[in-house]
Amino acid sequence: MRRREVVRLFGGAAASSLLLPLAARAQQASPRVIGYLSQGTPEVTAGFVPAVRKGLGDAGLVEGKGFTSEFRWARYDGDRLPAMVADLVQRRVAVIITLDTVTAARAAKAATTEIPIVFAIGTDPVRAGLVTSLNRPGGNVTGISSMNLDLGSKWVGLLHELLPAATRIAVLVDIASPDSARSLITGTQEATLSLGMQTEFLFATNESEIDDAFAGLGARSQGLIIHPDVLFTQNREKLAALAIREKLSALYSTRNFPEAGGLMSYGSSFIETHYQAGLYAGRILNGQKPGDLPVQRATKFEFVINLKTAKVLGLTVPPTLLATADEVIE
Repeated sequence: MRRREVVRLFGGAAASSLLLPLAARAQQASPRVIGYLSQGTPEVTAGFVPAVRKGLGDAGLVEGKGFTSEFRWARYDGDRLPAMVADLVQRRVAVIITLDTVTAARAAKAATTEIPIVFAIGTDPVRAGLVTSLNRPGGNVTGISSMNLDLGSKWVGLLHELLPAATRIAVLVDIASPDSARSLITGTQEATLSLGMQTEFLFATNESEIDDAFAGLGARSQGLIIHPDVLFTQNREKLAALAIREKLSALYSTRNFPEAGGLMSYGSSFIETHYQAGLYAGRILNGQKPGDLPVQRATKFEFVINLKTAKVLGLTVPPTLLATADEVIE
């Protein structure tokens, strides 16, 4: 059958696709690419990727068949994020998933208005300028918020239950992240005042300032709340050691703090949060628009206590507190 006959039989568009070289057709059928963007490191953040893939799988997409992955890790250097996301945009990925910080999500949003973006963050995305509304985010951005930064009163309450005689709690804040710092300061201050306690705010923007903040801290405060922030996640082992040195009962938002030797953590389950992010990315790849998908709020929270650290600090954890823990490290 001649080319002219093929065109007449199938129509122009269909015939053209049949006559494409095999290599070109293979290129057309190549899997879509998901771009992952993280301000952190693979050692910390890559643990969330299996949860994302599970969400994608539950949406009917399988790695290597329905999609492939490209990863970009800024290794705690936020200045690298714009170039990294620009590279993902140039590669024309099908969707960008930001695995951790607001800074990464903002970098992605600034880079493209066309490629869908799914974030997994800890603060209010409306206040952060990522979306205009939780229910109808609009544009090309949606995602999941753990709202960990709104847990200040909960953290104060946990420390009060552990240390009922405490009169002063310190709060370590990275003022280089002003939006999230403001939320934490407001929440903790209101909670401590309601309990008749004092609050001492400490500020650090780099590792050396963390050392300065801890100097003599144990002589002034009994408890410590640590701002959920990439600086402190990066230095979690150092923070755990400094808290023990100062005999401070310290609490962070994510379980990798007690796993690194810290005393306690309370916050949303990052596994569940990233599963939901994967599910959303799958729905987008299946044809839904990101602007039509409401921003989801975390519904699963986990409380972890490191009893080994409690013993080092000479603390007896009340049975009522132990009973509410999702995990106890012994």
